[in-house]
Amino acid sequence: MMFGWYIAHLTRPVFMKKGYNKGVILSPIPMKKLLTISYLDCWSDYAPLVLRLAVGVIFAMHGWQKLQGGLPGVTGLIASLGFPAPELFAVLLITAELGGGILLILGLLTRWTAVSLVIVSLVALFVVHLPNGFFANTGGYEYILMLLAASVSLMLTGAGKWSLDRIVWK
Repeated sequence: MMFGWYIAHLTRPVFMKKGYNKGVILSPIPMKKLLTISYLDCWSDYAPLVLRLAVGVIFAMHGWQKLQGGLPGVTGLIASLGFPAPELFAVLLITAELGGGILLILGLLTRWTAVSLVIVSLVALFVVHLPNGFFANTGGYEYILMLLAASVSLMLTGAGKWSLDRIVWK
């Protein structure tokens, strides 16, 4: 008896709110949409916004941290990694991370910004993190790999509907 109720419960239409003034209008969500989670398709325009905000904040905060630490500290780090012209690369790194993060948050020049962050991420991956293994707690590449993947995604898809790119380049 209990099993029959369970099957009937799973196959009945599921209801979802459609309006929010003067009562609630309920409309059925077909089981296929429920099982494939395709009822969330109406929110897909927000996906690049969420990704841009998260990645932008992370890069901007890393750039801000480097800026607060001072240019000589970043220059010393870059020189210790064997880069030529460490002063130039320190300025480029801080600009890419801080400026790029802010541009991603705004959704302005997103694809070009993402290209610069892909380059920063690749350098960090191969020069700094790869020799330390996978896990971030040992200085490994798991975290930078995720930032690289997110930056590549934004480079390929662009800023999305909710961005200054859409307004400026319309």
